[in-house]
Amino acid sequence: MTNKNVPLSVLDLVPIGEGFTISEAINNSTKLAQKVEEFGFNRYWVAEHHNFSSIASAATSVILSHIGAKTEKIRIGSGGIMLPNHPPLVIAEQFGTLESMYPNRIDLGLGRAPGTDGKTALAIRRDIHNDGSDFPNMLEELESYFYDEFSKTGVKAVPGFGLEIPIWLLGSSTFSARLAAIKGLPFAFASHFAPDSMMEAINVYKTNFRPSKQLKEPYIIICINAVCATTNEEAQYLATTEKQKFLYIQRGVDKLIPKPTNDMDSLWEDWEKRSITHKLRESIWGTPEIVKERLDALVKKTGANEIMINSWIHDPEKRIESYKLISDIW
Repeated sequence: MTNKNVPLSVLDLVPIGEGFTISEAINNSTKLAQKVEEFGFNRYWVAEHHNFSSIASAATSVILSHIGAKTEKIRIGSGGIMLPNHPPLVIAEQFGTLESMYPNRIDLGLGRAPGTDGKTALAIRRDIHNDGSDFPNMLEELESYFYDEFSKTGVKAVPGFGLEIPIWLLGSSTFSARLAAIKGLPFAFASHFAPDSMMEAINVYKTNFRPSKQLKEPYIIICINAVCATTNEEAQYLATTEKQKFLYIQRGVDKLIPKPTNDMDSLWEDWEKRSITHKLRESIWGTPEIVKERLDALVKKTGANEIMINSWIHDPEKRIESYKLISDIW
């Protein structure tokens, strides 16, 4: 598979940077969606997170509705909706509404993690026993609202019924890879924060794949972080925002998306640097030529059908420029 056959897409968490309000963060992401549509990116996905000062994508369906109204053709979707946080009927209705508003543009990507800390997960799920272990059953119920003449409960999703919205499973381990394979669903792997299981998950998915009504053969998106700039020095500088973000996550410190720094070594201990460097080893930072070389290698290594790029760049204009440079070289 050559890179000419591999589309590029965007993952966005609607980041709230230092010096920006939530309204500005949403506007920045809206502008990004409009620009990457111009640049020819395939999809624009938004991820559900809760109780992060730095992330404004908690009400994922609402954000997608806004993005859909401000764009024309790019596919929009969830990367993902954390299904155990919601009744499947509500998600069927929300995404049925989105599909009715923006026909043939909606993807429903699903995860089973809470997308937050334990205390917040309890506030959302209202049940100390809800650990996501019934995710396969919830998935089956959700599918029934889209595909079956009536769901097994006799409850109809309106909107939603009969729309057959593409469902994706997202994962950072082999659990969702295996489930996606058995169900014949496309699979997106989260290399942008959990690269350790990447190759094993891909192998599990491809080995166990069973064709379905939605999908005849395996389809894999690999998600990575990338920062592109005209010089390698600028790319490495902009990437310090990403390094700081992961440093604060590791420390359990909740901060807005930090501005880049010229002195990371004054911020982290040696052991933290080693840990985060390992966790971000699939991240790509550099000039267009470096990014293309690394993306080519990633496609060759993983057999990815599509690459999804997340970008922790503080300056919204630099973030747009990064995606433009990547699209130009790809």
